[in-house]
Amino acid sequence: MAKTRPGVAPSKNKPGRKDIDSYTIKGTNKIVKVGDCVLMRPSDAGKPPYVARVEKIEADARNNVKVHCRWYYRPEESLGGRRQFHGAKELFLSDHYDVQSGHTIEGKCIVHTFKSYTKLVNVGTEDYYCRFEYKAATGAFTPDRVAVYCKCEMPYNPDDLMVQCEGCKDWYHPACVGMTIEEAKKLEHFACTDCSSDENVKRSLNGFASLPLDDLKVEAKRRRR
Repeated sequence: MAKTRPGVAPSKNKPGRKDIDSYTIKGTNKIVKVGDCVLMRPSDAGKPPYVARVEKIEADARNNVKVHCRWYYRPEESLGGRRQFHGAKELFLSDHYDVQSGHTIEGKCIVHTFKSYTKLVNVGTEDYYCRFEYKAATGAFTPDRVAVYCKCEMPYNPDDLMVQCEGCKDWYHPACVGMTIEEAKKLEHFACTDCSSDENVKRSLNGFASLPLDDLKVEAKRRRR
């Protein structure tokens, strides 16, 4: 199975085809409905499955099922490629529409919003997230600006550990502030370079009870670029 050209909207029903409510994945009892996200078999067996959102399901008189889908792209499939802040389970919802045989569906998955994904206690193999829409022909993203953090001013990668300054409330990668991951995990309090010289912050830190960093209920300072 191969993806077709981007920017093509789903076609109208051909004569003899009718819309159906659902499709049972071959060899399973999993039912796919419009709006579900699915894993689709790639033409190259060495590649991970494609991910798509089902837009419409139709069948002909012989019950041959066609699925109208909208593809998700992995960062490495985009024009800009994978960058440091892209998480391992990150996908982009593209403007690339296609029609595929129902037999190419291997399974179902869940594509979470970025916010809901970061709140998952356990991330399963079928969990993904999306925070950008992507125009396949031009490489443009929506939104084109997102919150950035740390001295490196990079968007948040949920795979990376970050520590929060108790003064300015910004978040930092341990490596960007001269710490190892192991050292960061042992922190009870943290102040960035700018805030560590602020007397008010020093007094505030000295007044804290000894709490693990994860227990401090504070909001991140957000910047945009």
